[in-house]
Amino acid sequence: MSLAIFDLDNTLIGIDSDHAWGEFLLEQGAVDPIAYREANERFMRDYENGTLDMHAFLEVALKPLADNTPEQLAAWHQQFMASKIEPAILARGEELVARHRTRGDTLMIITATNRFITGPIAERLGIDHLIAVEPEIHEGRYTGRVTGTPSYREGKVTRLEQWLEGRDMTLDGAWFYSDSHNDLPLLERVDHPVAVDPDSTLRQHALDQGWRLISLR
Repeated sequence: MSLAIFDLDNTLIGIDSDHAWGEFLLEQGAVDPIAYREANERFMRDYENGTLDMHAFLEVALKPLADNTPEQLAAWHQQFMASKIEPAILARGEELVARHRTRGDTLMIITATNRFITGPIAERLGIDHLIAVEPEIHEGRYTGRVTGTPSYREGKVTRLEQWLEGRDMTLDGAWFYSDSHNDLPLLERVDHPVAVDPDSTLRQHALDQGWRLISLR
């Protein structure tokens, strides 16, 4: 039994859930329509270019969680799942997950998107183990801060190593599926790196290294 690790955004689903959540908040009138949209687009470009300041991004991204009640956030997320996420779930992605499940592999999503957004998505996909950015909660409310190491770039390796500690598991025979060059630190650590509908940087690296390339679109 091996670990089968999946990136989420633009891998198992055909969108970036963090960016889509920002667009959803704009549609609800929950955030400043000019400043938030500009920030959402800028951070998306920075992510794609590999220049994202994760802490600056999280300061903006987690503020709506702190500004709203858990009840309002839960209601919004239910709408978000129905309108944004469900149509973006890739059938071939679900088939890939099912093949690893049938093999008896341990399934995991590791994502740079926060747990509030991705927890219900992982549950919908039937994947029990999730490593995500962890928003801080105090007395039942989000604070707008993050706890622990954000699971972004090298942080994904750090968080995965922390997860493996104390478990009778290793990365021997592990698979990791991702679309993004930002995931190269973890892709280079596993025995079976797979580039999924990759960006141009990851595609070239995968070709140079002889890694497998697949499409789930």
